[in-house]
Amino acid sequence: MKPIYAGVYGGSGYAGMDLVEILSGHPAIELVFATSNSYQGEPVPGAELCFVPPDEAPLAAVDVIFLALPHKASATMAKRGIEAGVKVVDLSADLRLDSPEAYAAHYHTPHPHPELLPAPYGLPEINRASLAGVDVVATPGCYPTTTLLGLYPLLRHNALSADAPVIVDAKSGVTGAGRKPSLSTHFAEVYSNLVPYKTGRSHRHIGELEQEAHKLMPRMGPIIFCPHLLPVDRGLMASIYVTLNDSFNSSQAQDLFAEAYSNEPLVDLLRPGEQATLKHAVKTNCCAISITPVLERYLHITSVTDNLRKGAASQAVQNMNLMFGIDETAGLI
Repeated sequence: MKPIYAGVYGGSGYAGMDLVEILSGHPAIELVFATSNSYQGEPVPGAELCFVPPDEAPLAAVDVIFLALPHKASATMAKRGIEAGVKVVDLSADLRLDSPEAYAAHYHTPHPHPELLPAPYGLPEINRASLAGVDVVATPGCYPTTTLLGLYPLLRHNALSADAPVIVDAKSGVTGAGRKPSLSTHFAEVYSNLVPYKTGRSHRHIGELEQEAHKLMPRMGPIIFCPHLLPVDRGLMASIYVTLNDSFNSSQAQDLFAEAYSNEPLVDLLRPGEQATLKHAVKTNCCAISITPVLERYLHITSVTDNLRKGAASQAVQNMNLMFGIDETAGLI
């Protein structure tokens, strides 16, 4: 079988490095290049390649490109890839929102290529049917991935109260902030600390999260989203608190989640009484979920991913597998 030739833009970032690692072990992939401005000419860890600057990457030599780039830069590269007839898997925010207006509202800048919107939203457990064979996919952010998988079985059954908020208390490892150093991610600032940030309505992922949740359940309460920075390198936990409507009882929740995820190889639904922890998901390509009934109409869900894997790189590969019509879990389990 002819291999699928792939390239990674932004291969020296944290998500890019995990992408290189996964693709290098993928049975159907031959990795052709990985780009980096900062490390050009240096060896690519885990691959027999050296980093090349983006403008020197042989775009014509690949079948698919992965874009682990900052927003705005990613859309420009996506446009080039599409025009070159190459499939595009974007890991940035540039293709996740459905309209240029929504992008401008949450990213406070005009979309560089509004003609690319809307793009298929690459959360396979929810949108699998719309990802097969397409040419471009927007890979979701780590917070929306973890939260939406934790809510999906309830959203698809319209089980939530329309009069009560969905409270998402989320915590991510430091790699979620990217590899570029900053004061807030400095070791001395993070160590032995737990910091809420971009609280209220200010986190840019809230638009993406609500956009996709409302597609499943248009009439639901507002999402109160509070992210925190954990003093760990990787891992993301969303503690989700919901109020059910009168048609559902919290004792039914485990069965609803089992119905949704029993055949999902990359979602691990824990048994009643178990609690999902970071260790269930870190360095894996799965989302781990636990369900805790609180009162008849109140439910606590814990959803955990590795922010660089199911929250980024491995989900991008899962999307790529669907785009090319190969085993969805190839290279992932």
